[in-house]
Amino acid sequence: MARLLKQFKEKVTPEMMKKFNYTNVHQVPRMLKIVVNMGVGEGVTNPKDVEDAAVELGMITGQKPVVIRSKKAISNFKLKKNTPVGCKVTLRGKIMYEFFDRLVNVAIPRIRDFRGVPRRSFDGQGNYTLGVTDQIIFPEIDLDKIKRTQGMDITIVTSGQSDKEAEALLELMGMPFKGKE
Repeated sequence: MARLLKQFKEKVTPEMMKKFNYTNVHQVPRMLKIVVNMGVGEGVTNPKDVEDAAVELGMITGQKPVVIRSKKAISNFKLKKNTPVGCKVTLRGKIMYEFFDRLVNVAIPRIRDFRGVPRRSFDGQGNYTLGVTDQIIFPEIDLDKIKRTQGMDITIVTSGQSDKEAEALLELMGMPFKGKE
């Protein structure tokens, strides 16, 4: 069992039940999935960059990414239809908890001048999106082998009905938010 999943069942669930006055364990919000997305703008001129990004994303998440292709042509961006423009991975279950554990305890603290993640990145329905500017914060990436730094978006989808529930869940799971609000 993943360390964070055990923590969720033993510590987070009782605390959430007490804080929000839930009557049933199944009312407690939980993480449903984590989607990691890398958009590669340079993929328009050099499709090899998308392949490199997919390999790095696979190393970071431990799961093979899906290459995303453009849906239509946009002449101003020199984009043709069906051109690779990015990659994404959807993590669920045990792999999701392992990735979240590495993200919170290893990767985020490696961000330079880090003071916490913003609390305003919730979408109003209990989901949280975090933008990371460099993939080099993850220890799985070998600095000598990367050709260029690449950012990514990490979306944590929860079953919480409101942002307050999701924020409390993520905070109890160890997400380092900025200050108290």
